[in-house]
Amino acid sequence: MTVNGPIQPSEMGSTLVHEHVFLDWTGAERMNSRLWKNEDAFKVILPHLKKCQALGIKTFMDCTPNFIGRNPLLLKRLADSTGLQFMTNTGYYGAVNNKYLPAIAFKASARHLSRIWIREFRKGIGKTGIRPGFIKIGVNGDSTLSPMHEKLIRAAALTHLKTGLTIVAHTGPYAPARQQVNIITEMGLHPSAWVWTHAQGGNSAEHEDLARRGAWISLDGLGWVHPIDHNGDSTDLKKYVRQIVFLKQKGLLQHLLISHDAGWFTHGMPGGGKFMPFSNIFELVIPLLKKEGFSQEDFDQLLVKNPQGAFTLSVRKGRKGKPTSLTNLTR
Repeated sequence: MTVNGPIQPSEMGSTLVHEHVFLDWTGAERMNSRLWKNEDAFKVILPHLKKCQALGIKTFMDCTPNFIGRNPLLLKRLADSTGLQFMTNTGYYGAVNNKYLPAIAFKASARHLSRIWIREFRKGIGKTGIRPGFIKIGVNGDSTLSPMHEKLIRAAALTHLKTGLTIVAHTGPYAPARQQVNIITEMGLHPSAWVWTHAQGGNSAEHEDLARRGAWISLDGLGWVHPIDHNGDSTDLKKYVRQIVFLKQKGLLQHLLISHDAGWFTHGMPGGGKFMPFSNIFELVIPLLKKEGFSQEDFDQLLVKNPQGAFTLSVRKGRKGKPTSLTNLTR
């Protein structure tokens, strides 16, 4: 589901699954979208998207959640101006100790929250008519999920069962990731309905564990790695490459998603702050993976086939994880 309506999975092409074009860190209770300078943002963001497009990207997933600057009208303008297919999201973000949660999140039940998110999928976001293509939630990286964050994952699971939207869960460490998989499994979902976002916060053995259960492993901080210096070293970049190579060696490349978590035109900062480009995968990561024996087929798996598999609208039930396709997206 794109900001311009549904497309066939085969139309996605090369996809960046976790990026941001616009952010507002004011906080849920003080954020005012009428103050956003969308025209300034458009001028800054557009050249970066055109470069991204020149590198072969066709679909762009904006992971900025509601109450942190989710900006569907700006996304639609960028989509119409470039021909890129944009996806936005529904859901609430509880990380950063709930600063970005609206008041309703504290009072309402998981089922009530899910009704809000389901309504956005069926009717559109606000008065825009733009429908979300996935669910974005956020939890703290604590060893135990708080009651609030457990409520968010339960609301997301209920939403998935009614819409087929995949759950993209800002998580980080393994412990809260494992707990979320356990909860959705208990609720009748297959782990393939869920993406471990910022899985670089875990280690390779932990990636293997949840991938073997069927979850999507998302290594999505690649916009922030440093180029290899004159000594041939970049510790963070090498870590990512090792994690990607490990999953291929284990036969689990089909469970891996990669992206930059880049962009970040930030409301309230002069000129939107420093905008991070969407190019490191192509300029830094792919050349290193080629040295590790990765083929074009492997890159197509990572950038084309896996996003299609992860974000096709389908209700993923049961331990066997055989998806049941939705036949009526507007029902």
